Amino acid sequence: MDTIEITELLDERSAAIHAKDLDRLMSFYTDDIVYFDLVPPLHYVGADALRDRFTDWFTRWDGPIGQQPAEVHVESGGDVAVVRMLIRASGTLVTGRQVDYWVRATDGLRRTAGRWQIAHEHVSLPVELPQGTAAMDLRPDG
Repeated sequence: MDTIEITELLDERSAAIHAKDLDRLMSFYTDDIVYFDLVPPLHYVGADALRDRFTDWFTRWDGPIGQQPAEVHVESGGDVAVVRMLIRASGTLVTGRQVDYWVRATDGLRRTAGRWQIAHEHVSLPVELPQGTAAMDLRPDG
């Protein structure tokens, strides 16, 4: 049952991102969220910091933001869970550039009052060393 509930949460979160619905998106995160993103700083701590980050992120896209989770794996026990997945991000930036790339994500969730929320999220891209550039052309099973 936990896997179904968490997978539904992730799908609903993707829908909120697609719609750029900030309030709905924030409802999936705890007030004390710690978020490791692709962009600086090293981390965002707390719902206010994450809200500011998402607000800025939404303004960088022209139209909806595609978010397609894949290879979702859920491990849960009691009131905690860990999820690892790949997420396909796609859409058009305000610069007119079309993007379509995959990121890796790991979420730590807590169940409070019977409801799952994300308490920690880590999003990353592989890095091509020694160039130090993000490998944005990788695809699952490819």
